[in-house]
Amino acid sequence: MAWFAISDTDRQHFGWSEAQGFLARGSLVVETRLSTDDRPQTLLSFRERFPWERSLSLQAIPGGGIILITSQQGESSHIALDLDASERSDLLRITYSWDAPARWGRLAIERPERGSVRSVLAPRPRPLWLDDIKTMTLSHKLIQLDSDVEFFAFSDEIEPLGPMPSLTANVPLLAQGEYRPVAQLMRGDLVHTLEHGLVPILAHVSRTVPARGSFRPVRLRAPYFGLQKDIIVAPDQKLVVSKPMVEYMFGCEAVLVPARHLVNGTSAIWHDLDLTTTYHQLVLPEHETLLAAGSALESLFIGRIRRKPDHHDQSLLSPLSRAHLPEHMLSAHPVLRPFEAITLVEQSAA
Repeated sequence: MAWFAISDTDRQHFGWSEAQGFLARGSLVVETRLSTDDRPQTLLSFRERFPWERSLSLQAIPGGGIILITSQQGESSHIALDLDASERSDLLRITYSWDAPARWGRLAIERPERGSVRSVLAPRPRPLWLDDIKTMTLSHKLIQLDSDVEFFAFSDEIEPLGPMPSLTANVPLLAQGEYRPVAQLMRGDLVHTLEHGLVPILAHVSRTVPARGSFRPVRLRAPYFGLQKDIIVAPDQKLVVSKPMVEYMFGCEAVLVPARHLVNGTSAIWHDLDLTTTYHQLVLPEHETLLAAGSALESLFIGRIRRKPDHHDQSLLSPLSRAHLPEHMLSAHPVLRPFEAITLVEQSAA
């Protein structure tokens, strides 16, 4: 079932057929920005007293960090993760995962726009009551929800952390002289890259996520960006732009442009049709650039995750041996800020 409860200010969905019993294993994901005036925030809070007292509260503390407090029948648990000053200005993805039978839990903070992740273990978590999850999802008047929260969602799985795929299934990639949907490309297939011609796919990863927040799909429209047809990607999918005006405007031969910076109602628009979406991506030997419907897109960047057992184990790459993964260096191309991307789009259309 995976994502059975998704909620934001506009839409709420609860898909569990019978909201009875407990969710012994699952994940809560909250995406939010933190207050710029350094005030304490209750990001999400729920309390119920019948048939016994229980509560869940996710808080942001000025000068401190993110704190998750859960309680049932008088027993409470506090889990905290520190934040530095730079993190407070970014979009944060907070993930609380638990496996009550295994007596294991984890609180994690990711910065999707930067690709960083930190986590702390949460020992002896308690299961959540499905009826409470239903109330939190559908009845915002009965909970506290900060206005800075973009969405929250519940899954019945332990959700992965770290590198995330960013291409929808039908995005066509150039592979051995023909365009093929990314969903059909597998390990060992050859794809065409700008840097090294044909290279082998080392891994194909995919993930289904709520179509909200940093996962909200973006439709890039042809003929902008050299596209031969529209494609749908994640907001953080980066385009590699190398037009002559790039060198003139930014003093370099190419730049990276996140898709979310390109949304202007014309060349790129939000694609708000579904509750969830499934993204795919390819791991290549040296983080080469893919050709997608005529436009240059980044392949999946995994950095040096092979050297970090803990990060590897909690990621989508965990089924793959670390010994068989490459090491990726950061791209030499600068990433454009929002106003720079808007200027580039305007100049390209002129």
